[in-house]
Amino acid sequence: MANEAQPCPCALGDEFDYKGLGHEIQIEHINAYVSKPKTNTDKAIIVVQDVYGWKLTNTRYFADLLASHGYIAVLGDFFVGQAPWHSTYDNKDFFKWLETRPANKAYREVDAVLKYLKEQCHAKKIGVIGFCWGGIVTHYLMLNYSELKAGVAFYGLVREEIDKYKLLNPTLFIFGEKDPLIPLEQVKSLDEKLKEQSKAEYKVKVYPNQDHGFAHRKKEEINPDDKPYILEARKDMLEWLNKYVN
Repeated sequence: MANEAQPCPCALGDEFDYKGLGHEIQIEHINAYVSKPKTNTDKAIIVVQDVYGWKLTNTRYFADLLASHGYIAVLGDFFVGQAPWHSTYDNKDFFKWLETRPANKAYREVDAVLKYLKEQCHAKKIGVIGFCWGGIVTHYLMLNYSELKAGVAFYGLVREEIDKYKLLNPTLFIFGEKDPLIPLEQVKSLDEKLKEQSKAEYKVKVYPNQDHGFAHRKKEEINPDDKPYILEARKDMLEWLNKYVN
């Protein structure tokens, strides 16, 4: 899923054959996957899933990637036990499915993760990243949580009619040039309105020839033409977080 105004499920793409390095825990009312760096740190990142759920190995790979760069990473089940979307489902049922998982209502789950990070992990500097549905969640969070030092939203775009431009802290928006779910004119509109209204630093970046999910749902080893952009997006994410979550 990408655009809330015209919601439709995105293709799964390449599912990573990956065994996570972290472990699963219970955080208040939700399950979560936690990955920690080898050395103590007070820096942490909340990772928000896409429509395929918190158990998708692709997203857990990103949590482990963040941990390898010195962040405590928590990937919570933001669907709170509800089933993720599955590629075998009928697309006509997607809107009804999505109504029970609103991206602008994840605050209770975020509060639980924040409490865990502060009280159990002693985190003082916290950021957030999200993919697809989680990219939309990330955008909402950066409008409402001043304690989140930075955000990276991968291919998520909230409704045009919603006031969504007054970011509280630096936010990086990542899009693919050939994303069939997010037209470039909508990305351009987002950039223009953020330029007018956001007092916080932001960046909207479009990656050439890339479609939806390219940064976390493509295996670079079997997509050689896309590999430079996949790696660039991951590098951009890390540089953004390293700059502002400090």
